[in-house]
Amino acid sequence: MSSAPFPYRLIATDLDGTLLRSDETVSQRTRDALAAATAAGAAHIIVTGRSVPWTRHILDDLGYKGLAVCGQGAQVYDAGARRLLTSVTLDRQLAGLALSKIEAEIGPLALAASRDGLDGEVLVGPGYRVQEGPLPTLAFEDPAELWSAPLNKMYIQHPGLDDDALAKVARATVGSLVDVVMAGAGIVEILPLGLTKATGLSVAARRLGVKSAQTIAFGDMPNDIPMFAWSAHGVAMANAHDELKAVAQEITASNEDDGIAVVLEQLMP
Repeated sequence: MSSAPFPYRLIATDLDGTLLRSDETVSQRTRDALAAATAAGAAHIIVTGRSVPWTRHILDDLGYKGLAVCGQGAQVYDAGARRLLTSVTLDRQLAGLALSKIEAEIGPLALAASRDGLDGEVLVGPGYRVQEGPLPTLAFEDPAELWSAPLNKMYIQHPGLDDDALAKVARATVGSLVDVVMAGAGIVEILPLGLTKATGLSVAARRLGVKSAQTIAFGDMPNDIPMFAWSAHGVAMANAHDELKAVAQEITASNEDDGIAVVLEQLMP
């Protein structure tokens, strides 16, 4: 491996649609590019909307021992020590109020929620469409179950509105109470006000002694916009949402075509 310095000290990568291919694997080319960049002086940090329980198996497969920012910035997780360093929860009373206001505006929603903690379950209510995959969920019928334990975030779906329209109307209706982000296909989330991927990334970067001006970030969805704004250089994947492409400094190949590796290989000394 080269011992020459890499132009950035921190490489922040989203997971789904960015580092991961559609089969939830990371290509050997991308693994090699990240290994070369870290050998040249950079640190790699994963910044994902997934909560820790839905991220750990990927970190284990990568042999990842560093910090990971999970839950849209709510959780900073030490993968080597397998412990949470920070965790931000959603005010459940405020979340309930936000939901009632959204439903008063557009009608009933299908709901899911992510419980706090290293082993926090993802609760899924009637009518909520879960993305295909091996990730475990816990079904609920009684809405009271949603509020019985601390939550990191909630997920909402609407039978007649697409993701962008739902996020827009929800943000306009309750944007002073909570944050609303579109994190992927079928994934519109309600978060604590002010919480973003940039929030968690800045906490993790401070622990690593790295500044925003030394960071390059890769992503594919509107929830990556704050991370791009915080970082020195934002790279959108070819498959990225148009809102993210509009604010990116660079657009690379898709997640299926090793877009991260394409950029890192060009930056290598």
